[in-house]
Amino acid sequence: MNERSRFAAWGLRLGVVAIAIVAVVIALAHFEVIPSKIAIAGIALSALVGLLAALISLIGIVVTLVGSRTGTLVAVLGLVIGLSAATPVATTMVKGSKVPRIHDITTDLANPPQFVAIAKIREDTKAPNSLDRSTPPDLADLQKTAYPDIATLDVAEQPGKVFEAAAATARDMGWDVVAETPETGLIEATATTKLIHFKDDIAIRITEKNGGAAVDVRSVSRIGMSDLGVNAARIRAYLAALKTKLAAPAS
Repeated sequence: MNERSRFAAWGLRLGVVAIAIVAVVIALAHFEVIPSKIAIAGIALSALVGLLAALISLIGIVVTLVGSRTGTLVAVLGLVIGLSAATPVATTMVKGSKVPRIHDITTDLANPPQFVAIAKIREDTKAPNSLDRSTPPDLADLQKTAYPDIATLDVAEQPGKVFEAAAATARDMGWDVVAETPETGLIEATATTKLIHFKDDIAIRITEKNGGAAVDVRSVSRIGMSDLGVNAARIRAYLAALKTKLAAPAS
């Protein structure tokens, strides 16, 4: 009886280990047992193990097809499982290469909305990313080049009405509204991803302008040099939802 290829067996074992690592990391991050930095490191580790599993399994496939060893199906299974663990991280890296390595996006580059209540929360939780917009030094230029459409929304409505609609829209987006300050027109909220519970913070500012109102939004990640375009996409989605709400007839 032909002996099973060791490459096939080890490829499958490593593939299972990779999937087990990512499953445990996601579960711990979801229930906030581990911080986001450790979750990211764990996911990266699972991807590396998955890639190694895929490479060893590929060797196992070749060995079983051209030699006298058995285990082709085992090697194929190891290849599939290994790639399943490595592909999401690889896809994220490709996506990240297409956007600038920035994580603080605002509709008003000259005078971005400021965080008050959330600034204290970020300080207490030791969020790695600061709110001073000093990194990178050409942050504003990078944003203008990558996201030229991110701009202040001007609406022909009273600021008070816009403030109420803005707060309601933030809740509709599933964000946790941390603070509402009508006297300054500031709304602060936090968006949390469903699976791994990564947190990004949002400041919404409503000011009077030419008899109407101007809406500015700022979205900042708590962790990560690059936001993979998430903050810009969030601002676009929010402003579109707000315009829809303001255009809807009063009930």
